[in-house]
Amino acid sequence: MSKSEDMSVIRAHQSEPITGPAECFTGSVTINSLFNAPAPSRLGAAVVNFAAGARTHWHSHPLGQILVVTQGIGWTQCEGGEKTQIGPGDLIWCNCGRRHWHGATSSEPMQHIAVQEALNGEAVQWFEAVSDEHYLAPVVKASEAP
Repeated sequence: MSKSEDMSVIRAHQSEPITGPAECFTGSVTINSLFNAPAPSRLGAAVVNFAAGARTHWHSHPLGQILVVTQGIGWTQCEGGEKTQIGPGDLIWCNCGRRHWHGATSSEPMQHIAVQEALNGEAVQWFEAVSDEHYLAPVVKASEAP
């Protein structure tokens, strides 16, 4: 391998955001892909913006997912677990194959970076929408401010 093949530099660019599809999200969501690394890597990342009241549907990741909240306040919950408030700087690990959801609070937008790996070309499996009753249930656990 020559030195020119040791590393790739991908110059900063403005990717066109896509609207989060209704079969995966409730409310207004935009997604900006940051990267999908070339094989044999399976890593990809995106910046996801949720308007107030917007959220993912229930979903899971075969190899897990890391979220880094960059702006706003949001909520997240693993199925059967506590609904938790999240904010800027919080790092959330969504365990492999565990059904969960995340999104903005009902009154404030939220932005996070999502990082996940694909298994056999699949990074996420989508399920049904999170009901308003579930989404608006009281927060059981709030993130602690640094």
